[in-house]
Amino acid sequence: MHFPLALDLRTLWRMRALLRVLTRRDLAARTAGSVGGWLWVWLPPLATVAAYFLVFDVVFAMRVGGAAAPAAARVGTYLIVGMLPWMAFVDAVQRGMGSLLEAGPLLQKNPLPPALFPARAVLASGCVFAPLIVLLIAAYAPAHHFRPGVWAVPALLAGQLALSFLLAYLLAILTAALRDVAQGVGLLLSLGIFLSPILFRLEQFPERWRWVLWLNPMTAPALGYQAALLEGAAPRLMVWAALAAWLAALALLLNLALARSRDQLVDWL
Repeated sequence: MHFPLALDLRTLWRMRALLRVLTRRDLAARTAGSVGGWLWVWLPPLATVAAYFLVFDVVFAMRVGGAAAPAAARVGTYLIVGMLPWMAFVDAVQRGMGSLLEAGPLLQKNPLPPALFPARAVLASGCVFAPLIVLLIAAYAPAHHFRPGVWAVPALLAGQLALSFLLAYLLAILTAALRDVAQGVGLLLSLGIFLSPILFRLEQFPERWRWVLWLNPMTAPALGYQAALLEGAAPRLMVWAALAAWLAALALLLNLALARSRDQLVDWL
């Protein structure tokens, strides 16, 4: 059986030096012409999480009902753990989804593997957000006390990057075939946060409808980050199983999309 995705992954590994160059150029383009440089890249997510902490924990001192750990009971503290990975996911998927269209003129003139461009977009996004997520380990030390479970964060981050790449690449192909996909996915991403345990605890959602939350690919990583950072506990087996299921499902769908579009993709662009 032919697996185009496996071929693309081998190609990305073989061309990893070029991928690094493209990623650096992508990051350089974000800071080109600005004196602040990386400050303007990191400032928006940092300002957002600071606003959550100030408004919900300092000004209103709001609490989340049913939280076992004291840190998880503070609304701002709880929101930051889920919101920062969510912003990283949305940024990676949106940039990756449009990457093939942006690279269309280049792909039409050069026989480059299309996978380079969604991979570049996701890696560049990861370079921006991954350090911020890792910094949460130190920032949340009073909550998790460096219990063993907190070291699940790097594994969760790696799983999230893989999830973002598979989804972004799949959507990039679909967007090349049908431009309306970008608008539809943009709407879903704006609504998706309300169907994930980021703004509320999983236990607060009606039990009979809780399965709907698992249709959001970021539900499992969000629960994993919350367990690790707020309690220092290892994420439950259900978290890893759901993440693995999403990765497998997206890999199968992407493999099918690659097989169907291989001879037409450049023409669509």
